[in-house]
Amino acid sequence: MYTLTAEKVVEMGTATKSNEPLPRAIAPQSLVVPGAMPRLDGSPGNPAEEQAMMSLPDFLDDWLAAHADEVIAARRHIHANPRLSRQEHDTADYVAACLAEAGLDPQMIPDGTGLTCDIGSGDRVIAIRADMDALPIHDPKPVPYRSTVEGVCHACGHDAHTAMLIGVGRVLAEIERREGLPGRFRLVFQPSEEQFPSGAPTMIKYGALTDVAAIFAFHCDPQFPVGQVAVRNGPLTAACDVMEVRMQGRGGHTSRPHLTSDLVTAIGRVVVDVPALVNRRLDPRQSVAIVFGAVQAGEAANAIPQEALARATVRVHGHETWDMIPDLVQEVTRSVARASGVECEIEYRRGVPPVVNDRVASAMFAGATAAALGDDAVAEAPMSMGGEDFAYYLEQVPGAMARLGVARPGEHLDIHQGNFDIDEEALSHGVRVMIHTALAAAVSPAF
Repeated sequence: MYTLTAEKVVEMGTATKSNEPLPRAIAPQSLVVPGAMPRLDGSPGNPAEEQAMMSLPDFLDDWLAAHADEVIAARRHIHANPRLSRQEHDTADYVAACLAEAGLDPQMIPDGTGLTCDIGSGDRVIAIRADMDALPIHDPKPVPYRSTVEGVCHACGHDAHTAMLIGVGRVLAEIERREGLPGRFRLVFQPSEEQFPSGAPTMIKYGALTDVAAIFAFHCDPQFPVGQVAVRNGPLTAACDVMEVRMQGRGGHTSRPHLTSDLVTAIGRVVVDVPALVNRRLDPRQSVAIVFGAVQAGEAANAIPQEALARATVRVHGHETWDMIPDLVQEVTRSVARASGVECEIEYRRGVPPVVNDRVASAMFAGATAAALGDDAVAEAPMSMGGEDFAYYLEQVPGAMARLGVARPGEHLDIHQGNFDIDEEALSHGVRVMIHTALAAAVSPAF
């Protein structure tokens, strides 16, 4: 079986905010958390720090054995009670109550749709983020935790993200109570990942990144089996913009198209030709996907319409391409429209930036996964053309997002489908790996 070590993660992708090589950046053979990543100077970790965490494996095993059902129950409660973007008040209240019950002090943002919670002490903060919103999708699953809100469903795993972070918070609180934490940790429960404008900038506005040295997150991924965590250095997801093209012109009878602007032909050429022509103007190594998801033009078969409309997403990897793509796409679109004899109006809206994982943080995720679950648990995450607003945090601080395997045996589901569900064994794996990752980051001089 191919095993992705932390060293291989460092070799993948392009260097990001930490360009220096990582000596001895390999997955550890033991479960000692501070050993999950060596120091950048090649020296071993602080023996006192290692000794303080020597009991972590047994503690985590015992905690998860005692509380795994509670993490699952939290996920099922959130799944059964989904809330759309910017409507997560009930979910935020539920999370706050769970944290308060563990003796923590969660802090709501002003509109009550998100919250943060600090655990431990110190000037330097390691943050962990979960998103809480659901999608406007019907839930058809015949399960006890099926959505109770008609037309709304957790079809992207945000219920799992939230439940795992509650679990992480409870574990950190217990470690702090027993023997003290090696720093300060911040739980970030974010609204509105699915809707633009999204919730990450809102959380940042209200201090989610204050004093943060690094930030980490999971995203559920049914492409990977339970027990695997997929990691990637560099670009992980795409930037995602939206373009709307409008045309107006003289309509008429389809028997006399020469007397009309023939907007159907014009908008058709835009839909077909623009993606191909834009890609011909770019370096083939740059990933760009222009896909039209809505086209509207006329109703009658024998009438050429006076208006036409097309909407597309424009997805790219990397900041350099994202910076230049709006001008290029609009230039090519106008050129294609003029070739058909019409002018067009274009509304181009910027979306989320690309998620670009920091190389040190990615290697730390890989090393911590190997420490928590074994070397074979680490997989290589493919680049995705999906958008993810975790990118906003990574534009300000180093960090990484990893893909948590959640596939159920014998099922081939994808996210954003109403029947999407997870193997709930993945929740315990996620808590375990994130605890190892956060504690390793807290004692690392890399951030």
